[in-house]
Amino acid sequence: MNKKNWAKMFMASTLLAGVLAGCSGAKENSASESKTIKVGVNLELSGGVASYGESLENGIDIAVDEINKKGGVKGKKLEIIKVDNKSEASEATNGAIKLTSQDKVTAIIGAATSGDTVAQAQIANDTKTILLTPSGTSPNVTVADNGKLNEYVFRTSFIDPFQGIVAANFAANKLNLKNAAIFADSASDYAKGLAASFKETYEKDGGKVVSEEAYVGKDTDFRATLTRIKSKNPEFIFIPGYYEEVGLIVKQARELGITVPLMGADGWDSPKLVELAGADALNNTFITNHYTSEDPDKNIQKFVTTYKEKYNNESPNAFNALGYDTVYLLADAIERAGGTDTAKIKEALENTKDLSRITGVITIDKNHNPIKSATVLEYKDGKQVFNTKVNP
Repeated sequence: MNKKNWAKMFMASTLLAGVLAGCSGAKENSASESKTIKVGVNLELSGGVASYGESLENGIDIAVDEINKKGGVKGKKLEIIKVDNKSEASEATNGAIKLTSQDKVTAIIGAATSGDTVAQAQIANDTKTILLTPSGTSPNVTVADNGKLNEYVFRTSFIDPFQGIVAANFAANKLNLKNAAIFADSASDYAKGLAASFKETYEKDGGKVVSEEAYVGKDTDFRATLTRIKSKNPEFIFIPGYYEEVGLIVKQARELGITVPLMGADGWDSPKLVELAGADALNNTFITNHYTSEDPDKNIQKFVTTYKEKYNNESPNAFNALGYDTVYLLADAIERAGGTDTAKIKEALENTKDLSRITGVITIDKNHNPIKSATVLEYKDGKQVFNTKVNP
C-alpha cells in the first residue's frame, strides 16, 4: 500500500538516519548471548489505515506463537517489540529509529503501506537492519526512485504493476469487456501505479479507456465525478484505492444507477469495506488479492482453522495471511543464515527459492520482490468468493 509520496519527509529522515549509520559492518544482534532474537513490528495500529495494521498484527502474533512453541529459531525465541506508527510516515520513521537505536532489533516487520515503509528504508540500510514489509506493494519500496536497490529492504507481497496487469487481463479477457473507466486516488502512488499498469495492459488487450477521473484521499462525496463517468457509458470501472474512500465510492455509484462491474486491488481488503459500501452494493465487484481462505490447500486450511480458533471464528483475510507469512519468511532466512548476522540474513533472503507459504510459493527476485501468484476474488452478498488464480 502506498499512502502518499513522502519525498520531503524522507529527505528529512536522512539527517536522522545519519546518526544511526555508525556501524560499518554487518550488524549482529546486540544480545548475541541472549536467548531471544529481537524483531521490531512497526505497524499502522491506529489512524487512517489501522485495519491493515491490526490484520497484519494478528497474523504475526499467530506465527510468532507457533515458532516459539516449537523452540524458536536456532534455539532462540522470537522477541517481538511493537510500535504504532499511527498511519503516518513521520511516526514510522520515529518508530524505526527507536527500534534500531534503542531496542537493537535484528529486523523490522512493517509497515503495512508503502509510504510508511519507504519512510524507514534509509534507516534500515544505514543501520544494516532487515526491513520486511508484508504488504507494501509500490515498486519504490525495494528500488528507490533513483533506481538504486534498497539493500536491506524486502517484501512478502507482489508489486502494484502485477495487480494492475491481472485486473486488466481479467476485465478484457475473462469478462470480455472492451471499454472501461479508471477512478483513482490522485494523491496516492499506490493508486496511480495501479491505474497506469491497468491502462497500459488493458489497451494492449484491445480495450479502450473511455474515462479517467481522480479523487483525493479523505474525500467523502464522489457523486459529481461518478456522474461524469456514468455519462461515458463504461462497461467496467477500475477503482484502485483504499477501503475508506472505496466503500463510499461503491455505495454512491450504485445509488446513481451504475451497475457495471467494479474492480480494485488489495487496498479494498478490509472488513470495514462492507460496512461502508453495504453488501448489496458490493455485488458484481472484484479485487486482486494475495490469497483466499477458500483455497482447499491443506496448509492454508490449517492456518484458517488456527486463526478462527484464536479470533472468534473470524475467517482470515489476506493481510492476516501476509503477516503470518512474513514472520515465517524471516525465520527461514535466519535459520539458513545460521544466526543474527544481518548481512547473512540479507543474503539468505535474496536466495529464497520455492518457499511454500500461505500466500503462495515464494522466490525472491533481484529487486527483493517475491515471484508468486495472485488471486481474483468476487464479492457476493458481502462475502469474498474465489473467482480465479493467476500465475506470474
